[in-house]
Amino acid sequence: MLDEKLIHNLIVDYVKEKFAREYKEITINPTGSPDLVLANYGLTLAVVEVETENSITIEKAEEWKEGVEKNKLFLIIPKNAKVKATELLWQQGIGDKVAVGTYEIVINMP
Repeated sequence: MLDEKLIHNLIVDYVKEKFAREYKEITINPTGSPDLVLANYGLTLAVVEVETENSITIEKAEEWKEGVEKNKLFLIIPKNAKVKATELLWQQGIGDKVAVGTYEIVINMP
């Protein structure tokens, strides 16, 4: 569980830096959902949820559905969990309303 939290926080920080080019106000929410709030000039434009393999559940998908009603949602998930997450999005009826990005950690040894 500690490893997943570490990976989660690493990805949140990385995604924050990537979105910094497009959004001037990015807030990290360390205690809950969403993980990042993306805004310009005080107006919230989108939210970002970073998930790990074990955090992709039906209950989470219901939270995503609530979030997408209010703002654009970027969902960042592990590459090998894309099928599972996509199925949950379509089951919730929001598959066409969520932008899905993936991540994977690759270590190449000599």
